[in-house]
Amino acid sequence: MMQYDVIIIGAGVAGLYAALHLPNDKKVLVINKRETFKCNSFYAQGGIALARDSADIPIHIKDTLDAGAGLCDEDAVDVLSKHSREVIDEIIKLGFEFDSDKDGNLLYTKEAAHSCERILHAGGDATGRYLHHFLLKQNPHAMLTNARVVDLLIRDGECYGVSILEHRECRNIYAKDVIIASGGVGSLFEYHTNAPSISADMQGLCILKGIELERMEMMQFHPTVYVDSHNAQKMLLTEALRGEGATIEDENGKRFLFAYDSEGELASRDIVSKSIYDYSKKTGMQTYLSFKNFEQEYFCKRFPNIYKNLQELGFDVPSQRVPISPAFHYAIGGIKSDLNGRVPSVKNLYAIGEVASTKVHGANRLASNSLLEGLVFAKKAAEDILKNSESKKFIEFEVSDEVMSYKEDKAKKNQLRRIMWENVSIVRTKSGLSGALEQINVLLNEKIGKLLKFRLLTAKEIVLSALARDESIGVHTIIGEKEC
Repeated sequence: MMQYDVIIIGAGVAGLYAALHLPNDKKVLVINKRETFKCNSFYAQGGIALARDSADIPIHIKDTLDAGAGLCDEDAVDVLSKHSREVIDEIIKLGFEFDSDKDGNLLYTKEAAHSCERILHAGGDATGRYLHHFLLKQNPHAMLTNARVVDLLIRDGECYGVSILEHRECRNIYAKDVIIASGGVGSLFEYHTNAPSISADMQGLCILKGIELERMEMMQFHPTVYVDSHNAQKMLLTEALRGEGATIEDENGKRFLFAYDSEGELASRDIVSKSIYDYSKKTGMQTYLSFKNFEQEYFCKRFPNIYKNLQELGFDVPSQRVPISPAFHYAIGGIKSDLNGRVPSVKNLYAIGEVASTKVHGANRLASNSLLEGLVFAKKAAEDILKNSESKKFIEFEVSDEVMSYKEDKAKKNQLRRIMWENVSIVRTKSGLSGALEQINVLLNEKIGKLLKFRLLTAKEIVLSALARDESIGVHTIIGEKEC
């Protein structure tokens, strides 16, 4: 029986930061489904929000609560903001370098719905990549790559480990504590900005195990994405672009967002996404992101990766504008967890990062609070684990012999992506949601592998949650048939 003190599912910022806070004398295993860089943390462009000082804490809290449209858990937001400076100072002390001026002063930027410049960035537009790489180098524990968790070993309300699929064979690995840090649900949607490996496995597995998910209707769509590519993952154009002067316009160069909100391009993401959706539907016009307010030298230095990627696609930026569309970006809801990351219904099981629901984001995540959430609650979970010195008697579980996938599953995955994009995305209707539910149930009753079943169960939970919330709030917009 292979035993560990802690198993961490996922090697993004949340999982790696939790690992960093577990000492070397603990036997810890980090399990990563694919190559280490194929996680959402790696692709985070904008930066990390934080309360700059004690005076900014109540303002950061207010901005987060306002963006969350009244559905944030105030205690969770309080923890997030009050611990923000602490975790940032900690990674700086470890050697991480944020962008700074020639005198060494940290450079802060502003994004939508923030009252002031309080977002740190690294590598210009590569904050997630830099931070992820840094935490990988700091990781003191063993890592298992190209292995995916296909079962949680739970008996009598206690978690004893996981079952993994590796080289097409299943085996069990046991641990005193298990942390789920596996990310969101991007691959459920036809248009998304997520890493290809983010496929809603753990959310679906939790449903199978009777573990509560919450706020699953709260799915955030990023307003500025270049979607005209054959890649499953579409190209995100960070909100920091708009925070520093990029504008959204129609085919005729009209900045139409002010007709929807006085903040224009700096309105919250849900407002901008819905405004683009509505305007495009009413006018039939393509929407563009314009960079004409940027000087060439500054644009290249501040957004080097976006500049390079768009140039390779044939766009002469910043002088040329780029066609954009909203796309799925971030799962606000997830596995219900408390302020220490604990899953209330299962002893020794934790959930942190995007896969979790601490209710810190309410009905709409404030820009750049996601990496911060991953850091703050990862540390809280690790500290909580270290407080428990109880010994554990392990129970051996049989290895699952379920069929993981069939050849036909790939086409059904693509069908699910279309169902979700057409009926469960930016604007929803009761009939569209009901139709999606019917189609998902049909797929669930067909001969499918367990991995597709995970996706379908997660998708079904999103649809059921959306149907259960009759009124529009935050990122959840549901309209009557006559309004379509």
